[in-house]
Amino acid sequence: MATEYNTDLQRLFLEMMLSDAQSFIRVQNIFNSENFDKSLREAAKFIEKHTAEHSTMPTYEQVNVVAKTKLKPVTDVNSGHYDWFMQEFEQFTRRQELERAILKAADLLEKGTYDPVEKLIKDAVQISLTNDLGIEYWEDPRARLMGLKDGNGQISTGWPALDRKLFGGFNKGELNIFAGGSGSGKSLFMQNMAVNWALAGLNGVYLTLELSEGLCAMRIDSMVTDIPSKDIFKDMDSVELKLGMTSKKSGSLRIKYMPAQSNINDIRAYLKELQIQTNVKLDYICVDYLDLLMPVSAKVSPNDQFIKDKYVSEELRNLAKEFDIVMVTASQLNRAAVEEIEFDHSHIAGGISKINTADNVIGIFTSRAMRERGRYQIQFMKTRSSSGVGQKVDLEFDVNSLRIRDLAEDAEYQQFKKQSSSIYNQIKSTDNTNSTDDNEAKITASVQSSKLKDMLAGLKSTNN
Repeated sequence: MATEYNTDLQRLFLEMMLSDAQSFIRVQNIFNSENFDKSLREAAKFIEKHTAEHSTMPTYEQVNVVAKTKLKPVTDVNSGHYDWFMQEFEQFTRRQELERAILKAADLLEKGTYDPVEKLIKDAVQISLTNDLGIEYWEDPRARLMGLKDGNGQISTGWPALDRKLFGGFNKGELNIFAGGSGSGKSLFMQNMAVNWALAGLNGVYLTLELSEGLCAMRIDSMVTDIPSKDIFKDMDSVELKLGMTSKKSGSLRIKYMPAQSNINDIRAYLKELQIQTNVKLDYICVDYLDLLMPVSAKVSPNDQFIKDKYVSEELRNLAKEFDIVMVTASQLNRAAVEEIEFDHSHIAGGISKINTADNVIGIFTSRAMRERGRYQIQFMKTRSSSGVGQKVDLEFDVNSLRIRDLAEDAEYQQFKKQSSSIYNQIKSTDNTNSTDDNEAKITASVQSSKLKDMLAGLKSTNN
């Protein structure tokens, strides 16, 4: 049965606070005089003001005189009574704040102002006392470290060279940004990362605000099957067969298009619907890309990129926390980065606002000559949980399949290259052997022909 927080109960709350100053201090972070009945509001305001200005609780006499109330000392109370007080006062505050938030939201909706409504309701629902006292540093270091390792939900990027710089990979609840110029391969990197995670058995979403779902899927077809993009339509039987075999041991990968200027609420609604309909717990989401999103929490002109990206990046990171997933997105580098071979914060389009929010910012550097040689370089512009800032990693790029791999550490790919090279050399060697055998056969035939001519000449002279 729900408690009825009538005037008598509210009066008891104030009386218990005046009887024990510690109880007021413990609820001070959620105390709001506006939540009390009108007949008690002046008393609540006076208590709030007096403690803020004089760092001590007022006496009963002070409150009764100033607020014209009749509060009385509470006697015969113990710690159990104050445990009840803490629990009930938390519920009372949450209910009152929610009630006022709903009324305020109704007024905003009537005026056609929708954006702040969600925050109003969410803030009211999340009101709570401070019960988490943090970590006792000296107590059980092993459990603390294992909790950090397991609790972060760390996910390997699929590229061991990156993982080493990031102390293991990306963590759930964090925002990770790939930054690059136009045509540098931002989408390519995120698609490769989605493939790495899907092949590792993780479930996720590739959200595109630029390319179509079909084009993204066809690119990924090449990456998964190792069939060149230009041959996908020519060899659909092989594509279908390889994808069918690979899907049996891979995680779910959903590709979804959303129009540019979408916002976090659009993404949240989609993720909720996806989880409800498929009953799949998501591990990651790749958003292609941040610069095309609009914020929810504030009305901002699309031209004010600094403020827009600040809000969008904060909302993306909050979404990653809410769903407990790895969030990967991309951002544009500005014109000043075009001729540069080393990137820093000044090269990020829109300024430093998104970098401040992001946990990892990774620059993508390449050139036409590098791509032709099958090379990409990534530069760590910011890492929150590692010492990788300023370091670089070279990666291998397959122009045909669009697959990005570790340059030297990908043992499977290097073994494949070694086998391919070995087979090629064997074929070449076989060709050379056949060629030598043919030459020897020609020489032998020539010698035998000469001997036959000499023998015939000898027989002819004998007959004569």
